[in-house]
Amino acid sequence: MSTFSEAGQAGRTNGWLGGENQNQGGKQRETRWLTPRHLTDPLGHFDLDPAGAPGHSIATRTLLLENGDDGLVDEWSGRIWLNPPYGKQLEPFMSRLADHGNGIALVFARTETSWFQEFVWGRATSVMFLKGRVTFLDANRIKAPANAGAPSCLVAYGENNYQAIEDSGLPGCHVHLRYGLPNLARHPEGGAA
Repeated sequence: MSTFSEAGQAGRTNGWLGGENQNQGGKQRETRWLTPRHLTDPLGHFDLDPAGAPGHSIATRTLLLENGDDGLVDEWSGRIWLNPPYGKQLEPFMSRLADHGNGIALVFARTETSWFQEFVWGRATSVMFLKGRVTFLDANRIKAPANAGAPSCLVAYGENNYQAIEDSGLPGCHVHLRYGLPNLARHPEGGAA
């Protein structure tokens, strides 16, 4: 497994700047866990993974800090797979995916947070609340000793990605966010008119 330091990475913004080795621990929670293929394979082909990890190929092109890439600055094109850093860099990645409009993100189902309100409820095409909790893989592709500790969801941007989730056969509850939902801003109590 390759490691990297903040030296030589000055100015990079993609969230992988902690310098800790996920297999040896660190001062902050580990952020480079690999997504299990049973979650990504049923979703079809992806063109770009802007928050990739070494040796983990989900998309045709993977941006890696180790290669001098920066998923928040470098060009995005095509259909995106995004498992963003689950720390302070999550919000800028979700903003970028919402602006791009074509992709699927795997994030915690933190429906009460400002980023979820803005970039999922406010801009996504659909969200699938996955059944159970995801158990990620370490850099050696070994299952973590415990699940992620919170529920996860797949967030789709674009009708093609809504349909990919719908057709995937993955277990969970899939909700299209743009068909016939009440405007909750008009109904502050959350009830119908």
